[in-house]
Formats: sequence, C-alpha cells, structure tokens
Amino acid sequence: MEVDVSVYAEQAELLKALAHPLRLCIVRGLIEKNGCNVTHMQDCLSAPQSTISQHLQKLRMAGIVQGTRNGTEIRYSVCDQRVVELIRILFSQ
Repeated sequence: MEVDVSVYAEQAELLKALAHPLRLCIVRGLIEKNGCNVTHMQDCLSAPQSTISQHLQKLRMAGIVQGTRNGTEIRYSVCDQRVVELIRILFSQ
C-alpha cells in the first residue's frame, strides 16, 4: 500500500497553523462573530495589536483567514470551511 505523504503534509501544516492558544481563540472568535477587525480582537483578547497581527499573518499564510479592506479597516474572516468544522468539533459541548 503506497501512501501519498503530501496529503498528510498539507493537513499537518494546517494543524500547525492552528496549534497555538491565541490563534485558536482568534479563529473561534472570527467564526462566532462572522468576522471582525484587529481593534475588536485586541479589546477581546487583551493582547497587543502587534501580537494579534503576527498571529493573523500566520493564519493568512496558511489560507485559514482572509482580510477584506474597507477604507483603512481590514475585516478578517475564516475562509477555510475545514477549519470551521474542526473548530466546531473541538469546542462542541
């Protein structure tokens, strides 16, 4: 039986991008709020803007979130349905 390791590598990268408590919190919040901007995240998480921006960059690079610009504001939302399903499974109670 041959295994296509690239399929596993892609999934592992997705999980690595989510494997930080703050990133999980950001993604869960974006799903629950149907998107928001960095200022709102900053208020909710009590974390510096620079920290949130760094985590958003990792999530963007992994294709998990996307930003939509409206003037000077960027509204972030989750764009990967697999992640939405995964977060719902992880936090279902």
